Amino acid sequence: MTISAPAEPSARLYSQTDHDERGNFHYQGDLYCPADDLPVLCRRIERHLASQFPEVRFAIRSERFSGGRKIIAEVLDAPDDLTTREAQEAFIARVRDQIERFGYARSNFYQDFMAVSFYNEVRIVPAYWAALAARRGPANPVDNLVSLASFKKRLKPGDSLTLLHAPYKHRALGTARKVIQIRSKDFVFEGRSYCDFPRASSFACDGRLVRIAVGNEHEPDAHVLYEWLPAAA
Repeated sequence: MTISAPAEPSARLYSQTDHDERGNFHYQGDLYCPADDLPVLCRRIERHLASQFPEVRFAIRSERFSGGRKIIAEVLDAPDDLTTREAQEAFIARVRDQIERFGYARSNFYQDFMAVSFYNEVRIVPAYWAALAARRGPANPVDNLVSLASFKKRLKPGDSLTLLHAPYKHRALGTARKVIQIRSKDFVFEGRSYCDFPRASSFACDGRLVRIAVGNEHEPDAHVLYEWLPAAA
């Protein structure tokens, strides 16, 4: 449940605030403003994170649902190596502490009660792992000569893509599949399988080879590599 409620700002950060002996938790950030609507709140948080973490690139998104509203901070790039679970948890806690400064929370775990001005989540997305892999030196590098936007315009039904590399010994390795439909967020192969268009930072194409980064904490350089054969060729 999300609410707006007046209270005095908390003296500590969110992660430093404890429940009392009765199970009550009460936190109000020093940057909390009850009048903020969701777009204004997102812009304020985005500016604040940029000032607090100048070397980190974030994308701020928001969602509304029946239980309230949610702020999602996606980590696109950072100088920190977040490969280990401990590093991820410490980094996420630091970012969440800064986001929570804009919010208000009250709960009691004995009564299964929680009320907040908004929920928030920090996600380390594939773009971060692609950037980390690039710093380390990626396998199967592809010159970025064709932008993602241009590729979306040039890819046509009837084009073929041959899967040259994929994680986990994908069963379609070496198989050429024909594209039958291009949609706003993905393209569809014959057989009704599909491939999502990635973020631009996770994409590289030299006009023949197409590399899409799909890395994660276990394999930062995970990627798929296609050979693109336009139907007109």
